[in-house]
Amino acid sequence: MKNVNSGRAGEGAAPLHAHGAHGHDHDHGDAHGHTHGDEHGHEHEHEHRDDHGHGAHGHHHHHHHAPASGHGRAFALAVALNIVIVVAQAVYGVIAHSTALLADAGHNLSDVLGLLLAWGAAWLATHRPSGRYTFGFGSSSILASLANAALLLVACGAILAEAIGRLIHPAPVAGLAVFIVATLGMAVNGFSAWLFMRGQKDDLNIRGAFLHMAADAAVSGAVAVSGLVILATGWSWIDPVMSIVVVLVIVRGTWGLLRESVRLALAAVPEGVDIERIRVFLAQQQGVTDVHDLHIWALSTTGNALSAHLVMPAGHPGDAALDAIVSALGVRFRMTHVTLQVDLGTSAHRCALDGAPQMHP
Repeated sequence: MKNVNSGRAGEGAAPLHAHGAHGHDHDHGDAHGHTHGDEHGHEHEHEHRDDHGHGAHGHHHHHHHAPASGHGRAFALAVALNIVIVVAQAVYGVIAHSTALLADAGHNLSDVLGLLLAWGAAWLATHRPSGRYTFGFGSSSILASLANAALLLVACGAILAEAIGRLIHPAPVAGLAVFIVATLGMAVNGFSAWLFMRGQKDDLNIRGAFLHMAADAAVSGAVAVSGLVILATGWSWIDPVMSIVVVLVIVRGTWGLLRESVRLALAAVPEGVDIERIRVFLAQQQGVTDVHDLHIWALSTTGNALSAHLVMPAGHPGDAALDAIVSALGVRFRMTHVTLQVDLGTSAHRCALDGAPQMHP
């Protein structure tokens, strides 16, 4: 068996583990080679050979565990700025009797916790796999996304409860103080959201941080508008009403993050991956008569894994042919960890998750 860790899917020689037809009377030679590239620009290579018995089905492995894109400085800056805003909004919210300002402070506090979660997950994702965590720690970013979505919804519930309370028991609001502090909060949160703009489309964890910041900017903007309206009209009820409107907007935006995070946590096929297109692609490869046991799941919020059995009655096509398939899966479908098993199709196979054996044509 030859395993290759590289910086890009399909780069270098792909791994091979050749065996026989799902029987246990087989023999093969395994070559294990590992190439580990790290951030410090050096490589470690080693090989060893084993000779022991297998027959003619093949396992082909290719994977890389690339560190997450660097957002450390963005996280640090966003956390520091939001702590300052939380303190300012909490203090002036009490002074101005503004439920919207206090709600915004609470929302910002949840954002600080969410940012710390996302930051920790991004840091964990850079760690190499270990003997116990053989896939590395990339899935921590999925857990962080799930926690971020939950935090946002909890914060929205708190804001909604406070706003309804202020509607029932209205209190005078200092519109000018509300406007000034909320405008400052909007500027800070808008800048923080911009820091995460670059990575939010490709990384669900960064998207969670981005949504936190964007939602806070929207909340602060709405609070600032309510401050102006109160200054012009004296309508204090605008303050809690604006809070309720903003909560509804945030919940709508957060729902997608929560849904996708739950799916990834349950090892569902990631959004944007068409498993049927991949099945057809594999079935069209030279020598392949059937594809089964096809599984695709997320290793992290940025990397996907694939495993499949390819039925090839003519036998194992050799490393070069499987290398080409692995490379294409990386380039066309963004698979970062691929395991392919070659079967001769001489016996019935059953995936452990299926109910009955599958007979090959």
